[in-house]
Amino acid sequence: MRKKKTRQIFEKVVVVDAGAKGKTIGKAPDGRVIFLTNTVPGDVVDVMTTKKRKAYFEGVATKFHSLSDKRVTPECEHFGVCGGCKWQDMGYAHQLNYKQSEVENNLKRIGHLELPDITPILGSKEQYFYRNKMEFSFSDSRWLTLDEIESNKEIDDKNALGFHIPGMWDKILDIKKCHLQQDPSNAIRLAAKSFALENNMAFFNPRNQEGLLRTLMIRTSSIGEIMVLIQFFQNDEAKRILLLDYLKNKFPEITSLLFVVNQKQNDTIYDQEIVCYHGRDHIFEEMEGLKFKINAKSFYQTNSNQAYELYKTTRDYAGLSGDELVYDLYTGTGTIAQFIAKNAKKVVGIESVPEAIADAKANAKRNNIENVDFFVGDMKNVFNEKFISENGIPDVIITDPPRNGMHKDVVQQILNIAPKKVVYVSCNSATQARDLELMKHMYDVTRVQPVDMFPQTHHVENVVLLEKKK
Repeated sequence: MRKKKTRQIFEKVVVVDAGAKGKTIGKAPDGRVIFLTNTVPGDVVDVMTTKKRKAYFEGVATKFHSLSDKRVTPECEHFGVCGGCKWQDMGYAHQLNYKQSEVENNLKRIGHLELPDITPILGSKEQYFYRNKMEFSFSDSRWLTLDEIESNKEIDDKNALGFHIPGMWDKILDIKKCHLQQDPSNAIRLAAKSFALENNMAFFNPRNQEGLLRTLMIRTSSIGEIMVLIQFFQNDEAKRILLLDYLKNKFPEITSLLFVVNQKQNDTIYDQEIVCYHGRDHIFEEMEGLKFKINAKSFYQTNSNQAYELYKTTRDYAGLSGDELVYDLYTGTGTIAQFIAKNAKKVVGIESVPEAIADAKANAKRNNIENVDFFVGDMKNVFNEKFISENGIPDVIITDPPRNGMHKDVVQQILNIAPKKVVYVSCNSATQARDLELMKHMYDVTRVQPVDMFPQTHHVENVVLLEKKK
């Protein structure tokens, strides 16, 4: 028989800090750390443990004796149930302080680095409605509230269009208003749901793999362009046309109206054929006069305004005079490469996703940028001696890897090249610190700039300038 979990209660625990992945930290009577999910540093709470490990506990606050002065009232009615925006109950200035501390702690404790004074984190001007891309899921078995469950009433309205409940792949929270994307995002989502219900369109059931409507993606740009993509499971042409025509007519501001019929088990669209129903198959974003084409599968930073701040920092750290050869590793759709091109002699971008490189080349042509070259392939395989001999030894390397950081072979190749400067852009300062430790015998960290791309969450970007030791 499975051993029954023993839950412990700790009384009047002082929440002392914010830790990794947005969790807060208290101390048990025996000195072990308690990771909490529903508190703010400064709260004094009773804790019920949910998990026990050798070095720590996980738990939830069951009673609040006093509330932190760092607390604010969350804007969103879905806070605490929805898996996003977990720091809405903490004042924004305090969010920034904890993000800056996380970056500094990771660089020191994981990377064992000697650091200059870290520049204060660049906060976001927009603390809500800042995302340019949102994805919502249709479900015929929505998440029920505790009040609904305890009412013992038969629930007729079980359809939802919203977000997955954390840790529950088949339960969707029906969203009334999301505070992450500007209008008309909420209006489009609510209209699509209402029209689907009025016209008996079946919402998706992931367990039974049945239903018509699967997902809704909305992308916006800073110049007012809007992309809407509906993902259908069943191939019902009549109902598909009915819904798409409704959205086209009700929201004439939609620039790109797309659909995909996806009958595989997961709802990823990257291996699917996307059909343009109305308008263009893409939208445009602009930055300093450069235009970037964004299609349904394109990667683009989801906070456009803060992306501009991030790229300006990267360009500033590179310190280009116009004579340098720059390598842009993990270039994506080439946004950084094109953003810095006017300050460099030449920029070479490398990326593993063929579609992204196709977008990068098309954007460079559209922007009349001729001093960039883009190459596709796995970084650890492409970025080799043959590639360098063919494309030249870079004076500056910019690297912006995914969350798991750079492969050790890529780090070693940078060390072999030994450029004067390396600008390391990261969305995970822990893996960034790990990579920087491998480079510290050759490079000094001379500048550090955290950038807050995602207010109300624990996520933080960080830019580090490495300069070759003299």
